[in-house]
Amino acid sequence: MDIQTKTSLKKLLVWIPALLLFASCSGNHDYSPKPRGFFRIVFPKKEYQTYQAGCPFTFAYPKYAVIEPDRAPKAKPCWLNMQFPQFNGTLHLSYEHILSKKEFNELVEDAHKLSFKHTVKASSIDQGTISYPDRKVYGVYYTIEGNAASSVQFYLTDSTRNYIRGALYFNTEPRLDSIQPVLTFVKKDVDAMIKSFRWK
Repeated sequence: MDIQTKTSLKKLLVWIPALLLFASCSGNHDYSPKPRGFFRIVFPKKEYQTYQAGCPFTFAYPKYAVIEPDRAPKAKPCWLNMQFPQFNGTLHLSYEHILSKKEFNELVEDAHKLSFKHTVKASSIDQGTISYPDRKVYGVYYTIEGNAASSVQFYLTDSTRNYIRGALYFNTEPRLDSIQPVLTFVKKDVDAMIKSFRWK
């Protein structure tokens, strides 16, 4: 290899790293952390219809929800699932015909235990009384805050013959920051259902 070739090779070896460094620095690369992004949610218009099938109760529910019988192996008559397909959520409704005061007390205690089962993940659980004496609709509404699997649970009863329990679940990882807008929207539908609820 002659001297001229060696000199050219040295110049080339000096310029290649310089060119690579220049290429990597060109352009506007912003690597600062960005806040977590979520999909934009388009909420439907709130319009309600009446559920009045062969069960001993009626209530208003949104037109964008679908009510189906609960198909679980141990499901009883008038156990229903109010599906919210666009939100991947379900309000599970479990009806019981009360046969004794003892059974009534057990159902109320079960509702309390099932709601407080979420204490591990919940930041707080608040109870509110439901009372519509003119319709003989009484009960308790549980608001479960935090990353619990269920954020809303309740029961309604006439205190003598009828009892129904509701529990709202979303089929996704319970992250309150991501489902909060949907939860707020669906909670209004649960409230509308309770306010319109009547025993037959």
